[in-house]
Amino acid sequence: MSLELRRHTTVEPARRVIVDIHVEVRQRDLGLTGPFYSAERFDERLTGHSSLPGWETVVAYDGTEPAGFAYATPLGPGTRWWRAMTTPLPDGYTEETGKRTLALNEIVVRRPWRGTGLALRIHEELLADREEDRVTLLVNPKAGDGKVQTVYERWGYEKIGEQQPFEDSPVFASMMRDPLRHV
Repeated sequence: MSLELRRHTTVEPARRVIVDIHVEVRQRDLGLTGPFYSAERFDERLTGHSSLPGWETVVAYDGTEPAGFAYATPLGPGTRWWRAMTTPLPDGYTEETGKRTLALNEIVVRRPWRGTGLALRIHEELLADREEDRVTLLVNPKAGDGKVQTVYERWGYEKIGEQQPFEDSPVFASMMRDPLRHV
């Protein structure tokens, strides 16, 4: 497997690949349906995330075949990220500066490359040059019968609570880790 990881700081060079992979994995492979998982809604979220300062993506290619991606955005002052928490967090925990917390918005790997370590490789590449103090992500605790959350725990993430960021989204486990911790 000869993989190339390509980093982008603007969405347009990678938008179509990201949306196509997302639809293939979330809808076709995992059977996630409904408006929240539609290509249009995902593309809207991608547009919103990628318009923020510091947005970045890493897309993996096996030759010319896209294999997976991850993207992240720093949380700025006044971010909506923490407003959907259903679990109270300690005072000051949600105060953001644009340099404190990186939100890992998506990480998706296509079926032929799952179980190869590619997801971790993309993840670590995305975090490699970041300067934020910590990184957060949301995971559906039911994904893979809990196996996806277990993977993130192996990568050093700890559950800090739950949130439901959209009316039609699942209730996600909210997780956090020190980004410099290498697995």
